[in-house]
Formats: sequence, C-alpha cells, structure tokens
Amino acid sequence: MRTLYDVQQFLKGYGTFVHVGKRLWDIEVMSMELKKMYEQGIVQKDEYIEAQLILKKEHRLEEEDNHGK
Repeated sequence: MRTLYDVQQFLKGYGTFVHVGKRLWDIEVMSMELKKMYEQGIVQKDEYIEAQLILKKEHRLEEEDNHGK
C-alpha cells in the first residue's frame, strides 16, 4: 500500500466501503474502521500499521490544504 486509494481498495477487500462525502471525513472513518478490524483480528499488525501511516499522512495533508484556503 502506498496511497489512500490503496487503503480504500484494501478495506473494500474486506467488504468495508467508505464514502462520507468529504475527503477528510472519509479518511477519519477509514482509520476507525481499520482500527476495529485490527482489534478484531481481521487484519494483521503490519497491514494495520502501513495503512494507518498512509491515512495519517493523508489526513495531515488534507488539513494543511484546508487551512491554506
């Protein structure tokens, strides 16, 4: 996984589809869903960490873009 799209596809592979309407909100919901899946033993630790790092980076970039407007 390298991009937000990759994380979306990863989650879709487990039947989790996220589309709230705002990119920032989508990222936050994906992070919550991913955490639940990890806690339930559905995803492995390395997958969880990799995906969360991508989501945190995208969240930060989205916030920076929104503050600049």
